[in-house]
Amino acid sequence: MKHFGIGFALAGFALLAVLLPATGGSSQDKPAKSEQDGKWMLADGTPTYNITPGGKVDWYTYSGFRRYHSECHVCHGPEGEGSSYAPALVESLKTLKYADFMEVVAGGRTITRPDKTSVMPALGDNANVMCYLDDIYVYLKARADGALPRGTRPERAVEKPETAVQNEKTCMGS
Repeated sequence: MKHFGIGFALAGFALLAVLLPATGGSSQDKPAKSEQDGKWMLADGTPTYNITPGGKVDWYTYSGFRRYHSECHVCHGPEGEGSSYAPALVESLKTLKYADFMEVVAGGRTITRPDKTSVMPALGDNANVMCYLDDIYVYLKARADGALPRGTRPERAVEKPETAVQNEKTCMGS
């Protein structure tokens, strides 16, 4: 297995911000976003979700749902709602920026309070998280924004894009 660190995560974010085009057009309610090879991005390069009027989600949001429940829900609870062990990511992602999310996931974080110490382990060397970090982020962001209501198992609108297949193979080393 390949090892990943904070540098990898931040370099990946910087590369995405440079390579993915910004878009024109905007809405009073929603920031402008564009799609490239099935992946949706905000104008600043931050990955985002796309949900059809019928409630179907893009591949990456669907993948994020699956990956979150495979790797993260044990501590952070079903659907990112939190637990007695770890905070609600649905609340955190209302204000947490994408780069900060990546940094915390890759490098971990310790928060000490008078009543307890909370530790988020560094997952920068976990390919099952790092190879799908954008997916996990967009799923949680959709939940935080209220675009995916609680109790909703996302239904994907499209099949897995070839770009996602190739990126997964590259990231996983196959």
